[in-house]
Amino acid sequence: MPARGGSEASARVRRVGIVAALRAEARTLPARRGGTLADGSLLAVSGMGAAAAAHSARELLAAGAGALASWGFAGGLDPALAPGSLLLAEEVIDSAGRLLQARSAWRERLAQALAGECACAHGRLLSAEQILATVEEKRARQRASGAAAVDLESFAIAAVASQAGVPFLCVRVIVDGAGDELPQAVLRATRADGTLRAAWLAAQWLRAPRELGGALLRLAGRYGAAQRTLRLAARPGLLASCLV
Repeated sequence: MPARGGSEASARVRRVGIVAALRAEARTLPARRGGTLADGSLLAVSGMGAAAAAHSARELLAAGAGALASWGFAGGLDPALAPGSLLLAEEVIDSAGRLLQARSAWRERLAQALAGECACAHGRLLSAEQILATVEEKRARQRASGAAAVDLESFAIAAVASQAGVPFLCVRVIVDGAGDELPQAVLRATRADGTLRAAWLAAQWLRAPRELGGALLRLAGRYGAAQRTLRLAARPGLLASCLV
C-alpha cells in the first residue's frame, strides 16, 4: 500500500487547473461547488488578457493544481479551420516570437478520446495583445507567426506552467474564422470579463440595423457552433483522465 504522502502527491499531479477567460467558456464545464469540478479539477475564470490569465494560473497552482489547461474560444488564422473547429495546440507563441510546448502525450490522448465525436486540429496558437478584428490583421499575423489560431491568454498560462515545471494543455475552439470580420461595435461593447454592454450594442444596431444585424447574426451562429464543440471536450473527468 503506498504511503499517504505519495498518494497525496499523485493526486496533486493529476489535479488539473483550468483557466477560462470568460464565464461563457467556463459554463461549458460541469462545475460543482464554485471553482471545483466533479472530478476534482480546479477552475478559474480570469477575465481577458495575459496578466489576468497568468494571475489565475498561479492561484490554481497555489490551490493544489499539478497541471494547467487553457480553455475556451479563439479566432481562426488558418482558413482551413472553420468556426466550431477544435484546436489542441502543439505549441503557443507570443508576439515576440517566444515558443512554449504543450504536453504532447496529454494532447494526443485527449485527441484519441474525442476522435469519435469531433475532429481535432493540431498546430500553433498565437497569443496576441488584443483581439484581431479584420481579415487583413489575421492574415498578417498568420504569416508572421505560422499560427493556426489566436487568443489573448494561452501563452501566459503556458509560461506559468513552464516556470512551475508542470504539464500544459491548450484547448481552443474557433469562433470567428480567418475570413470573418469582427464588428467594431461588438469590440467596443465588450467588457474586460467578456460580457457585453447589451443596451449600448442594441442602440448601435438600431442606428445601422442592416449593416450590424447581419454581422451579429453570423457571429451568434459561429458562437453557438463553438460552444457545442467545447462542450464535447468538457465531458466530466476527460482532461484529468488523459493527463500523462
